[in-house]
Amino acid sequence: AALSTYEDHEEMNLVSADAFGDCEVQLEFLIGRGSNSGVKLQHRYEIQLKDSHGKAQFSARDCGGVYPHWLFQGEGKPLKYIDKGTPPRTNAARPAGFWQQLHIVFRAPRFDASGKKTENARFVSVVLNGEQIHRDVELDSPTGNASTPLPEVAEAPLMLQTDHGPVAFRNVRVRRLSE
Repeated sequence: AALSTYEDHEEMNLVSADAFGDCEVQLEFLIGRGSNSGVKLQHRYEIQLKDSHGKAQFSARDCGGVYPHWLFQGEGKPLKYIDKGTPPRTNAARPAGFWQQLHIVFRAPRFDASGKKTENARFVSVVLNGEQIHRDVELDSPTGNASTPLPEVAEAPLMLQTDHGPVAFRNVRVRRLSE
């Protein structure tokens, strides 16, 4: 996938030139110590990437989690999380500074002729470093910032988050899936 930088609320991220619906994403990432990042399918549905290796107690905010929804309450105020997201089945994260592999199969939301959503988006499968960490996770709405959510659509670009500490990506491949 061709990627370009995208400035979003003063954050620099990598965004695909093409829009995708149902797709398979394969990539490698390297995360710095204490850093976090994310892979956002359709710029809306996030798999968290974070320095989480070795944590016995982990959540959706750790590496491989389906990120929670949150509300922006205003400058100087803390974020308000409105759900807990979906934690990975297991902590498959490698230590910071090591390359890791992520493989995602994503099914986009479905809409009828009038534009009404008829089926939610879903992560069909998410595999981190060879371990399946999610299977058939339904997404009733976009994850992340719910104060100004992007409307759900049939196709939109892939976004790689690059604004919360050192992260590198390589071998990014996106394949469209047909029904």
